[in-house]
Amino acid sequence: MGFIALIFSLLLEQVRPLPRSNLLHRAIVELADLARGATDAGERRHGTFGWLLLVVSGLLLLAAVEWLLGLLSPLLVFLLHVLVLYFTLGFRQFSHSFTEIQLALVSGDVAEARRILQAWLSSDDHSFTAVDTPIPEVCRLSISSALLASHRHVFGPLFWYVLLPGAIGPVLYRLAQMLARRWSLSDDVYGQFAGKAYAWIDWLPTRLSAAGFAVVGSFEDAVYAWRGAVAAGDRDQRALLLAAGGGALGLRLADPELEAHWSQQDAPGYELQGAEPGIESLQSAVGLVWRSVVLWISLYAMLTIATWLGR
Repeated sequence: MGFIALIFSLLLEQVRPLPRSNLLHRAIVELADLARGATDAGERRHGTFGWLLLVVSGLLLLAAVEWLLGLLSPLLVFLLHVLVLYFTLGFRQFSHSFTEIQLALVSGDVAEARRILQAWLSSDDHSFTAVDTPIPEVCRLSISSALLASHRHVFGPLFWYVLLPGAIGPVLYRLAQMLARRWSLSDDVYGQFAGKAYAWIDWLPTRLSAAGFAVVGSFEDAVYAWRGAVAAGDRDQRALLLAAGGGALGLRLADPELEAHWSQQDAPGYELQGAEPGIESLQSAVGLVWRSVVLWISLYAMLTIATWLGR
């Protein structure tokens, strides 16, 4: 049922894309703000309690609803899975901005591409500005943001959907990601646990996404870049994913400051490789993401078939 629900949810999203700012996501953000207002007394343990309060109660509620629907009809459980996947997993939550940037650059409208990039990335980083950003940097930021978004909106939730029973996996991942994003924006201690919890939950999915990019792209270059990031002592999951993705594409996607840090002294024997991103690189990135999707969905299909045959 899980694999079929996944296909239905992806088809539903293609027909009716989920807006990035939708009613359910706004409600979760408001609940997060209410929970923080009720539990934040300036200590780290209060952030831990607030995180557990929201996540555990949400997962228990979902499990109870799924159990009750199972008593009524398997079809209702199937519809619940489709609905959960529709709100937690999908391309159209980020692909619209990337496509618009690609079209603007192809048509030569660099100012429009900068405006779209500004609107896209400033939602996470309010200090970000794309004014006078050169075209290669616009391409680099667009590609790196798309690879990170494909992981957070597709591969990460999909991993937990396969691993955990029922529909709680993608909800766990999405709640952890949203709370880390909401509570870690400030520098106080309240959001520290939310950030660490998401890092724990995202540790294995990040590496599987990076491995998927390597398999469907330039494998040797992806592994080389990945090993270079590790050799430089960089354990940041975002950096590892971009290193593997950039290597798979034959591009240098790491932040310039990070590249400067990856010196020969930090990573003996490692040399930064890859071309500077250009307009043609945007289409290559789209192909890499789609090949990765086909890879993981195919593996999930084979796992589902093996489970059916084993019964």
